[in-house]
Amino acid sequence: MNTIEVAGFSLTGTHYISELAATGSPNQHLFPLTAQVNSKGYLEIGGCDVIDLVQQFGSPLYILDENTLRTACRQYRDAFKQYYPGNSQVLYGSKAWSCKAICAIVTNEGLGIDVMSGGELYTALQAGAKPEMIYFHGNNKSFAELKLAIESGCTIVIDNWLELHTLVDIAKEPTSTQRAIQVMLRMNPGIEPHTHKHISTGQVDSKFGFDSNQIDEVFAFVKQNNSLSCTGLHIHLGSQIFELTAYQLLADVMIGWLSKSVDYGLSIKAINIGGGLSIRYTETNIPPSIKDWAKAISEYVVAACQERKMPLPTIMCEPGRSLIGNAGVTAYTLGSQKEIPEVRTYLAVDGGMSDNPRPITYQATNYAIIANRMNAPLTETITIVGKHCESGDILFKDVLLPKTQPNDILVALGTGAYNYSQSSNYNRVPRPAAILVSQGRAHLIIKRETYSDLIKHDYLPTHLQN
Repeated sequence: MNTIEVAGFSLTGTHYISELAATGSPNQHLFPLTAQVNSKGYLEIGGCDVIDLVQQFGSPLYILDENTLRTACRQYRDAFKQYYPGNSQVLYGSKAWSCKAICAIVTNEGLGIDVMSGGELYTALQAGAKPEMIYFHGNNKSFAELKLAIESGCTIVIDNWLELHTLVDIAKEPTSTQRAIQVMLRMNPGIEPHTHKHISTGQVDSKFGFDSNQIDEVFAFVKQNNSLSCTGLHIHLGSQIFELTAYQLLADVMIGWLSKSVDYGLSIKAINIGGGLSIRYTETNIPPSIKDWAKAISEYVVAACQERKMPLPTIMCEPGRSLIGNAGVTAYTLGSQKEIPEVRTYLAVDGGMSDNPRPITYQATNYAIIANRMNAPLTETITIVGKHCESGDILFKDVLLPKTQPNDILVALGTGAYNYSQSSNYNRVPRPAAILVSQGRAHLIIKRETYSDLIKHDYLPTHLQN
């Protein structure tokens, strides 16, 4: 059986191998774990031929490998059980991709869900997530969102003074529930995580969380208000983090704050250290494995507790990208080509910044392949562009591809996180469909939008009607 080299990886007709296969950590793989090349030389994911999927469901098309997502969930869950002697709970950072099917999968794997809006909360509840396993974040939750969170019974991660006062006021309302509102406190640790400025959240200059110099005042306020039951402290450093040393500082800071909370008579039993573990988008960036990340954090927290003679808290974390990023790919159909001699060759796809805004937003890079030419030599340097009316709508700049033809299928790897969730209808382009693949079967989880969907919320005033 022939072995085909793709981006330093070997894809065979029976299994997918990389130099990191011994770890099996999905965030370290460019391809979903089930990726293989079939006898026709086409890419398969989850036992499904990608070319057949595009013929059946159209393109652009989000494809999510269920096996890769479940494997990542289990590795997070099991790693903390292995390395942390105390209790632990993994949450899915659903802002990476929130839909009912994904929330149902992570719930089935024993994970909780962190949500950032009333819409994400509603989605998680509709997917069957238990309210006590849902944690509601956000720096500017509306009054209606806070009411929904309280009525549902989830935990609210308080970000600022306005939320503190608003929750106390809601608790005083005659119709309010008599049980204490479950809350956590989001603090800003002032730690620089060395990632892109738009996905860095733990540094001093951030819109998120209480400033660390306010912690005494915050603890005193919470203690004085019996309507609030503070169960934990929360910190999030940012996203796409490669260095583990920042988490040692985080553990020291959080256990220090936990020790201080005892002085105020608070019984805080949990710390949420956020997420942020990076994933592999290109051949050259190799992140820590899920197992190594959990091991390092467990050791840092244990050491900090031993130093301060504190009992071990429950560790919580909320990975998003590293759970689902490498489980997802996006399939496009190739269209027009423009060659500028001695400058560049542009190749357009039938999607772009509306379904993958990360390149234009973060200057993010992914890896691209031609799914129906997996065994062809890489002979052309191409810039892949989208169909939108923006010069910056560039998905891949100067990438090596085989010789292509219109209607070939290009697949962008590592698009499971923040592609659908940040997608738009720019230029009134309908959002793509999304499918879940597993064991040779494809399941529709998000319908493709139609033109009628684009205008269903439009209203035409009477005086403008013909």
